Amino acid sequence: MIKLIVSDMDGTLLDDNKKLHDDFWDTFYKLKEKGIYFVPASGRQYFNIYEYFKRIKEGLIILAENGSYIVEDGKELYSKCLERKDALELIEASRKIPTANVIFCGKKKAYLEKNIPEFIKEVEKYYTAYEIVEDITKVEDEPLKITICDLTGAEKNSYPFLEKYNKDFKVAVSGFIWIDITHKDSNKGIGLSVLQEKLGITKEETMVFGDYLNDWELMQQGKYNFAMENAHPELKKIAAYNGGDNNDSGVVKSIKKYVLEGNIE
Repeated sequence: MIKLIVSDMDGTLLDDNKKLHDDFWDTFYKLKEKGIYFVPASGRQYFNIYEYFKRIKEGLIILAENGSYIVEDGKELYSKCLERKDALELIEASRKIPTANVIFCGKKKAYLEKNIPEFIKEVEKYYTAYEIVEDITKVEDEPLKITICDLTGAEKNSYPFLEKYNKDFKVAVSGFIWIDITHKDSNKGIGLSVLQEKLGITKEETMVFGDYLNDWELMQQGKYNFAMENAHPELKKIAAYNGGDNNDSGVVKSIKKYVLEGNIE
């Protein structure tokens, strides 16, 4: 029996216009009636994710910042921060990438140095609480992750500079223009495993949805794992199910078919 459903947001639960499908809410409340948890899991900032789901007054669990920060009803359940010295090293390395815009992602807000309109436009899609500062290395906040926004293409142009850090950190290409760097023991899969333990729910009772490489570990933490039709080819290789089209409410339709209508294999 499915007891926990965890879904990525961008390219998965949300359509390409970053909108939550209208039919989500009826499905969410039907799941709640059955005692099934629905948890959004994203590289987005907690405050940003909360804006999508704030109508849920009780029992809202959010897995934010690629699994490094879990919050239930506004209270921290779990966090895995970078050591400050490591965050500073990653910032300095990222600053050397010609096409990179660097973001310090803290618990209180996100911090950035460049006030470039195209960059700010992308930042505001995912970070509700942010501040432009003179020097992000001087910020007094706990570093959940360091994020790179490369408007020319992150996987192609920024990742080669950062790949060497994979031995000590988790460097994840989380979108066409995004790279997230977290603690080596932090990713969506680890975050989900922490949540499963807290809730007393097993991998066999968990359904997950994803579309990009930062969902890799998440997919492996749920027996019923779905990759969207628009998913990265490598993610599709490890998925057991097709999650459908994110622009056609694929997540909701899959939940209805496999959970609410009882067609899970």
